[in-house]
Amino acid sequence: MKNLKNQTVILIIIVLIFGFFLSGCVSSSLYTWGRYQDAVYAQLNGESPESQMSMMEKDLQKIASGSKPAPPGFYAHLGMLCSVTGDRSRAIEYFKEEKTRFPESTPFMNRLLSAYGE
Repeated sequence: MKNLKNQTVILIIIVLIFGFFLSGCVSSSLYTWGRYQDAVYAQLNGESPESQMSMMEKDLQKIASGSKPAPPGFYAHLGMLCSVTGDRSRAIEYFKEEKTRFPESTPFMNRLLSAYGE
C-alpha cells in the first residue's frame, strides 16, 4: 500500500512538472491570422480568387485596427490573388508590402516583382 502511495505521488509530481513545462510553450500568436488559412485552403480547392480576396481584404481591415500584424505570406498571397485576376498594380503593391514587413521574403518578392518589370 505504501509503495502505491509513493508511485502515485511520483506520478503526480511528474504530471505537474510536465504541465509546468508545457505551459511555457503556450503563448498567444504574434500575428492576427484571421481567415488567411481558410483562404489558402479555398485556393487549393479551386474557389474563385475574387471571393478569397474579399475575405482576406476584410481581414486586412480588422488587422489594421488591431494590435497584431498580418502573418508572413498574407500580403504575398493577396498579391498572388490580384495577379491571377489581372490586377497588376495591386499585386505589385501587395508584393512590396510583404517585402517591407518581412525582409526575409525579399529574394522571393524581388523575383515576383521582376516578372512585372519592377
